Amino acid sequence: MSDASRSGLQPRHLAVTGFLRDHITYLIFGLVTLYFVFTAPSFATLGTAEAILRITAIVSIMAVGMTFVIITAEIDLSVGSMASLSGMIGALLLQADYGWISAILLTLLFGAAVGAFSGLLVTWLRIPSFLVTLGMLSILSGVALTITGTRSVPIVSDHFTGSLWDGSVAGVPVPIVWTIAIAIVGFYVLHLTPLGKRVFATGGNVTAARFSGVRTDRIKLLAFTVSGFTASLSGLMLAARSTAGNPSLGSGLELDVIAAVIIGGTSLFGGRGSIVGSVVGAIFIGIVGFGLLVMGFSTSIQEIIKGAIIIGAVALARR
Repeated sequence: MSDASRSGLQPRHLAVTGFLRDHITYLIFGLVTLYFVFTAPSFATLGTAEAILRITAIVSIMAVGMTFVIITAEIDLSVGSMASLSGMIGALLLQADYGWISAILLTLLFGAAVGAFSGLLVTWLRIPSFLVTLGMLSILSGVALTITGTRSVPIVSDHFTGSLWDGSVAGVPVPIVWTIAIAIVGFYVLHLTPLGKRVFATGGNVTAARFSGVRTDRIKLLAFTVSGFTASLSGLMLAARSTAGNPSLGSGLELDVIAAVIIGGTSLFGGRGSIVGSVVGAIFIGIVGFGLLVMGFSTSIQEIIKGAIIIGAVALARR
């Protein structure tokens, strides 16, 4: 083979390799889905697809906010506790006759404010975000357990539950509508605006970004605020789903959210990621869990298999 032929094949080989590396998560996603379709015929139905999208709405929405944080090379471990506390606050506001719209808006404002506070601790005091949000996880969880003495707070507002979980828009379930809306807004801000470019620059090389005029501390503060907002919205949706504010509703969700973001292609080291990838990662986790349930695996086996698949997907994506 001539040198010219070899030089022509090498770029093509590199292009194929690059494509597989950049899209390996989606390929695994498709293969796993096909496996469940062929091994569990009842899996391949519109009802199953709708159920999975409803189930993954909570993690998908939280993943949008987490994407902003991780792209800036930070982490937010407090989102699960924030969701639990937000559900409690929303239920308590309804119980205090604030009205369902006021309850939702005030709770979202609270979530954004707490996220901003975490961002201030990270940017002003220079405390690593891992430690800040680990501490906030404990604080928020403790507050949620304390304000009602570990008791749940029932929700009887049909408007509240209908607008966040039970209702539909043009035949599309409300949780899916919320997921689409948050994902579109997140995609627009992160990928189509100058602000989004600053988010990527901050995570890619914070020193270079500062010299370029990017106010990196403000960008990180914004990322934590967005994360607090989306976690708060997810907490309200959890409360609407269970028709009660429960201090442990969001416990452990931060692990699924971070896994979804990383599976979706966002780098833990910052500077790279996408909203679409994070949502796909959340749906992937939902499909794995739901597929294993349909196949009759016990909860313990489901967790083992799901964890192994997640680790494998992340390992291949990093290669």
